[in-house]
Amino acid sequence: MSLTPKDPRKLKPIWRAVIEIAFIVFLFYSNLLMGEFTQANGRGKSFLAGLGDVMTLENLAIALVTAFIGYVAFEYLRKKL
Repeated sequence: MSLTPKDPRKLKPIWRAVIEIAFIVFLFYSNLLMGEFTQANGRGKSFLAGLGDVMTLENLAIALVTAFIGYVAFEYLRKKL
């Protein structure tokens, strides 16, 4: 028995969406982490302390919702243009 699906074209849009949403979430978290180490905010702060401040359920929910909205908006524009 083969482990590959019979029609891989059906999975391609799903994987594309997952990758694009994950990339948007990565950009969101990297931006938050950079904000933790600005001159006014992070003097003497360790990387793990900054990561602990950034990795919260609220930030994850915001990141996922905005990533999905961003994905939908870009897909709409991609199809329109």
